[in-house]
Amino acid sequence: MLLAASARSASFAPLAGRRAASVIATKYSSAIYNAALSKSPQTLAKVHSELVTFTTTLKQNKDIDAFVRNPTLSANDRAAGLASVFKTLDGAGSKKEPVSDLTKNLLTILSENGRLAEVEGVIEGFNELVSQYNGELNVTVTSAAPLAKDILSRLESTLKQSQTAQKAKTVKVTNKVNPAVLGGLVVDFGDKTIDLSAQSRVTKLNAALQLSV
Repeated sequence: MLLAASARSASFAPLAGRRAASVIATKYSSAIYNAALSKSPQTLAKVHSELVTFTTTLKQNKDIDAFVRNPTLSANDRAAGLASVFKTLDGAGSKKEPVSDLTKNLLTILSENGRLAEVEGVIEGFNELVSQYNGELNVTVTSAAPLAKDILSRLESTLKQSQTAQKAKTVKVTNKVNPAVLGGLVVDFGDKTIDLSAQSRVTKLNAALQLSV
């Protein structure tokens, strides 16, 4: 299968802002991206649409979400579960088309290799590669609490003036909430991370104290 071959030998494009992604997830993200793009830009767009639909389905369908996250299923149960997933996805998109072989291959290979639980990380990486291909810059601003719209607007205006953003056609800012940052911000964009969080300062302080003991 084209996807399997890509997973073994593809020259992977860099993934920006993927600090939390596993090496395995990055491998599959790059494989499905390269496999789709090698067919045509239209195929890439179709697979992208299908994986967006699959992500939405995971959030809305508790049975499919439980299936994806269950590592103890037998091979027969995994096959039956995937058949149910494909049936749900067929015609679920805006054009009501059957799911492409590439998307089916991705989910099947993840399942056979016991990696289906990593599918969200795989899709996240794939989406980032598609954004890069489309000339989009996705900026993730992580804060301890949701940021006000005016603060996000000011951040977006500032980021658009950076050299990285000036190379992009569009800039999209997403605010993620993580109480662990304690305060301040962590900004991921392009290949850069700006850590202005209180947690970062605490970590540095702890490291300094350990060196002093």
